[in-house]
Amino acid sequence: MFTRVLVANRGEIAVRILRTLRKMGIESVTVHSDAEADAVHVRAADQAVCIGPGPVSESYLRIDRVLDVARRTGAQAVHPGYGLLAENPEFAEACERAGLVFIGPTPEAIRVMGSKIEARRAMSEAGVPVVPGALEPVSGGDHALALADSIGYPIAAKASGAGGGKGFRVARDPGELPGAVEGARSEGERFFADPTVYLERYLDDPRHIEVQLLGDTHGNVVHLFERDCTIQRRHQKLVEEAPAPRLPEPLRTRIGELAITAAKAIGYHSAGTVEGLLAGDEFFFLEMNTRIQVEHCVTEMVTGINLVEQQVRVAAGERLSFGQADLRLDGHAIECRINAENAAKHFLPAPGTISGYQEPRGAHVRVDSGVGEGSAVLPFYDPMIAKLIVWGEDRATATDRMLRALDEFRIDGVTTLLPFHRALLASDQWRRAESCRDLLEDRAWLKQTARHE
Repeated sequence: MFTRVLVANRGEIAVRILRTLRKMGIESVTVHSDAEADAVHVRAADQAVCIGPGPVSESYLRIDRVLDVARRTGAQAVHPGYGLLAENPEFAEACERAGLVFIGPTPEAIRVMGSKIEARRAMSEAGVPVVPGALEPVSGGDHALALADSIGYPIAAKASGAGGGKGFRVARDPGELPGAVEGARSEGERFFADPTVYLERYLDDPRHIEVQLLGDTHGNVVHLFERDCTIQRRHQKLVEEAPAPRLPEPLRTRIGELAITAAKAIGYHSAGTVEGLLAGDEFFFLEMNTRIQVEHCVTEMVTGINLVEQQVRVAAGERLSFGQADLRLDGHAIECRINAENAAKHFLPAPGTISGYQEPRGAHVRVDSGVGEGSAVLPFYDPMIAKLIVWGEDRATATDRMLRALDEFRIDGVTTLLPFHRALLASDQWRRAESCRDLLEDRAWLKQTARHE
């Protein structure tokens, strides 16, 4: 087992990883920008080193500086968390060249799944159903129109290397297609340095279902059941729950088996997530995230498995200590992402300084946070400042517990999504386990969430 690990991230995920390292008796090192010299993740580490100015391109994304810190501090392995460098195959390769263990999958697996076109091809060859669409990139306007005609409208234009809701546009008829392709291309190039775009059928109102996977370097792969991440704004998740509501057991089993097939097809190890769309009883592969997910906490709550600890153990060469038959679902868990955003103003980012902060407490209530009183929520970084997770014997009990926890959560000085979550989880649509898309697209309803302050 490692004696010292560098955490190449920030915010709540860095804090969460650092706590697990401490629990495992492993010394920790973390990095930070000069804008976050007094951040919670800095104080949570055994050692912290500044690697540059506030913008991520000058600090957290600087591979050379991260590796220099690892070398100077004697770290043996690097945990990338999520976002930033987590799905960068060049970073994983650079770690290997530097004699460091990358706590994640192989660079080859990251590279295959980092390209949505390559991922679709690999999954099609493995017999995993993909959303109907093209397995080739768009080469021009006429080509796009011809592909769209063969696929059928509405069409989703997607940047091949994108993620997190970026590089995604919908065209409902041929007139909208050029703008959709150009929008996806532009965001793919701007955010991911990859202008490649492909087309697939846009499915109206599907459930967004994802499967948590764990694999070791000895060929063992298990799934830890599924999560429902349907509630999103601009294709970015807001609420997640496990298990997925109203999912028949035979379909749950089939989706889990498909996810394992997907992982084995690329020789996957570490934690990973197969994301898909569920339309009726048809499950279609969407993408694979080759890292720990933001919403991994709900899986931990219903399985009792510490996913970050398992990542570290797998990276150290250990076999999984459990098989598929050992895993059971217990109860229901819900996670609300507490972002510094104003839902009443269509989720406008709301940076600022937190003047008061008090987390909810009680049995089966968990808060993963990277802030506290006095913390600055900076425009350089993701607006998510905390995750509130609860567990209950069933979905109704978990919902009631979440509503109580939301009422007890106090964050002063910045506008957050706390009132939005209170309104959403109190809605009839949530209680009926609907997609809630009607609410999220209703500007009048969003404005009314301000009343829940």
